Amino acid sequence: MQLRIFTEPQQGADYGRLLAVARATEELGFDAFFRSDHYLSMGDGSGLPGPTDAWLTLAGLAVQTSRIRLGTLMSPVTFRYPGPLAISVAQVDEMSRGRVELGLGTGWFAAEHAAYGIPFPDTAERFGRLAEQLAIITGLWDTPLGRTFSFDGRHYAVTDSPGLPKPVQRPHPPILIGGQGPRRTPRLAAEYASEYNVAFASAERTAAAFGRVRDACHALGRDPDSLAYSAGQVVCCGRDEAELGRRAAAIGRDVIELRADGLAGTPDEVVDKIGRFAALGASRMYLQVLDLHDLDQLELIASRVLPQVR
Repeated sequence: MQLRIFTEPQQGADYGRLLAVARATEELGFDAFFRSDHYLSMGDGSGLPGPTDAWLTLAGLAVQTSRIRLGTLMSPVTFRYPGPLAISVAQVDEMSRGRVELGLGTGWFAAEHAAYGIPFPDTAERFGRLAEQLAIITGLWDTPLGRTFSFDGRHYAVTDSPGLPKPVQRPHPPILIGGQGPRRTPRLAAEYASEYNVAFASAERTAAAFGRVRDACHALGRDPDSLAYSAGQVVCCGRDEAELGRRAAAIGRDVIELRADGLAGTPDEVVDKIGRFAALGASRMYLQVLDLHDLDQLELIASRVLPQVR
């Protein structure tokens, strides 16, 4: 089981804070540093000092880290056009020497679109845009040198693109698709994804979602084991009840609720909960770290949890 650190910078983190967490992630032996792609804080927090752009952040981290994987969970298709996004991700892949992964989704947070002047179409259109962006981005990356790529869709058209630059990773950087939708999400994951992710769901719901993707792979003639399966959960780990309570209070959460719905408890409890997802076929866990100033929690997980699940 790989453990990946997953951050929510829109809740309040500048680049310096994200760099500190990413460096700790690397030094402590975690597999990857991922971040959300949002422009507005959620809940009651102020979000100060304000949002950071996901791919600008990852470009900086690409040259200031050396080992960890870097990526997004998930970049909304509403934020960017597919061609420029393919260029950005390929460039960050080169800057990181082949360590980038692209998580791509429909987007869901209407308020952040309104706050920053971004159109927010209905769900059906966003899924249509997601399908076309996946086709275009992979098509651009996979077009052989000296050839061109064209695409004529309902939402996007590409004409005679050279498909440059090419990413370092071949055939292209891993693509992550997530969500628990019953039809469109499994089909897109089976067609395009290197990894399928289910976030903030119970083991039972996660198992059902994994099963739908496996079924979709069979329907397309793809080996279901050619995808990685992963889960994401809020993490809150303490050496004892007092430390656990302090950490829960720091992120405005209740210990009982976190124990029921997240990876919360002592290190041994967290190990046990990770084991439940491993039994479902998950090979990666994304640990959503909400207090980015608490590097001691990362050290605790690295020393007491990581060795037991690796």
